[in-house]
Amino acid sequence: MGNIFGNKKTTRITEQDKAVLQLKQQRDKLKQYQKKILTVIEKDKELARKLLREGKKERAKLLLKKKRYQEQLVEKTDKQLDTVEQLVHDLEFAQVEMEVLNSLKTGNESLKEVHKLFSIEDIEQIMEETKEGIKKQKEIDEILAGVLTAEDEEAVDMEFAEIIRQNLPDVPVSDSNISEVELPSVPTEEPKPKKEKIIRKPVPLSA
Repeated sequence: MGNIFGNKKTTRITEQDKAVLQLKQQRDKLKQYQKKILTVIEKDKELARKLLREGKKERAKLLLKKKRYQEQLVEKTDKQLDTVEQLVHDLEFAQVEMEVLNSLKTGNESLKEVHKLFSIEDIEQIMEETKEGIKKQKEIDEILAGVLTAEDEEAVDMEFAEIIRQNLPDVPVSDSNISEVELPSVPTEEPKPKKEKIIRKPVPLSA
């Protein structure tokens, strides 16, 4: 099964690649030729103006005819460039379509190989066994839940609480957080009895 998805894609130059490359080279040559003609046209235009200022009308007219012919060449070059560009686009798009089709073909073949590993009967059997396993586990859970007594439940709760307590993070304690409280010292001598105060009544004066 490992060979199904492990095929390495080999890079190779096809005839379409060569055709696209040749067309692009031809396109570049046409652009260079067109640029050269446009430069000549500008020069002839300036020269024709100069000849007219000098009174050489015949030579100026001849240069204008030459310029007109060159402008027609530029128009033809534009049409050729459009044709080349369209061919390049069509070929490149055809290559993309071919790659997509090849990918679909490889994917379909891989999918068929995977389907060969499992038949409909195998899948149905696996699903049935899965359902039976889930049902059996549910029955076991129900049995275990009914077997536990109240004491068992209490023990489980205590064990669960202990596990939670052990997993809680320790609270850091520092000496600075504990305030020292000074307690009064215990007296060692017995307290002395209090003296009673004698209240003297005033003596009345005789008449």
